[in-house]
Amino acid sequence: MAETPGGTLWLSNLDLLLPSTYHTHAIYFYRSNGAANFFDSTLLKAALSRALVEFYPYAGRLGRREDNRLEINCNGAGLLFVEAECDATVADFGDFTPKVELRLIPAINMKNLVQLTRFKCGGVSLGVANEHHLSDGVSALHFFNSWADIARGQPIGIPPFFDRTLLAARDFPRPHFPHVEYQPPPPLTTPLDNNSETTFSIFKLRRDQLNALKAKCKEDEDGKMLSYSTYEVVTGHVWRCVCMARGLPGDQETKLHMPVDGRSRLRPQLPSGYFGNVIFSATPIALCGELASKPLRFAVGKVHEAIARLDDEYLRSALDHLELLGDVSAFARGTHTTKCPNLGIISWVRLPVYDADFGWGNPVYSGPGVPPYEGKSYLLRSPQNDGSLLYGVTLLKQHMTLFEKMLYDAI
Repeated sequence: MAETPGGTLWLSNLDLLLPSTYHTHAIYFYRSNGAANFFDSTLLKAALSRALVEFYPYAGRLGRREDNRLEINCNGAGLLFVEAECDATVADFGDFTPKVELRLIPAINMKNLVQLTRFKCGGVSLGVANEHHLSDGVSALHFFNSWADIARGQPIGIPPFFDRTLLAARDFPRPHFPHVEYQPPPPLTTPLDNNSETTFSIFKLRRDQLNALKAKCKEDEDGKMLSYSTYEVVTGHVWRCVCMARGLPGDQETKLHMPVDGRSRLRPQLPSGYFGNVIFSATPIALCGELASKPLRFAVGKVHEAIARLDDEYLRSALDHLELLGDVSAFARGTHTTKCPNLGIISWVRLPVYDADFGWGNPVYSGPGVPPYEGKSYLLRSPQNDGSLLYGVTLLKQHMTLFEKMLYDAI
């Protein structure tokens, strides 16, 4: 087996906009196909070793330069592979809502890790903890799906590209925009009650419901035709419903945090296979009273404008803005970013989360591996591939019941 290359990997400011140790967690469930070697761990580990040679930063560890800036030390330390057994079946997980008490991803503070869990029905799950400084969702799936390709005896389709200096600021940083996305979120002006218990739920939006929401936003008040994407319409609808379910006063500001992949928005575009974090933020701000009293198209228009703003000029300005901030870790996203009165929506709809076939078929479900913190949410494709979407969100318990009612009643 070839050795992984050594050296260090410079991290861009986009890589550093994260807490010092922060993992994203994903879970994949596979039903048994009856094969004698179904998810054979020896085969999986051999394929993983070969994948780590190509994606060698995954085998490294975070380190610090003399100036205390984080970097990746490509030392070949490896990736932790854990095997476990569970006295349950894949069917027992129902809608696959993640639960804290289910340890399908080990809570170990290491660089990256994978847990293979075998169920008594013969099915398995693969739980993945990805150190976010290393990669965003696009790059993490590039690695994971390449591992699956190797396990099937296939070559890696697109080689990874590791030079992150392409996302360095310009020699003379010159931001042209205020970049509210990196400013503190609006604080809560009216205290909530003392019940801080949260709950996570997943809701399904059928194709006909999605079409009904889009029909509400086809025209403005003057009859002018409008064109919004499904994502924009659903996001505006959810933002509006969350604000109303929280019962916030009309003059309370709320900020919506939407991560946006900048790969196709930068000019020139980044090389195919660019490996790292290319996540910028679209962050519309509105008054809760405006969202509640105005038609859905108001919230959707806010979402659309914030996303449309992210062209090459804006993104280059954002990179320059971050450079002038100095230590960007002080501006890292976290629980404060999305908690009441704010909201965060991460879309996995276009990510190839169902492509990981290790030789025994595609996953029957893929999604977040642990419940997110309050106000953080995910938009996912339905595993049935029927045109419906899943929306998973963590809210304070006293807000969730009303949110569910509003989510469907307002369609």
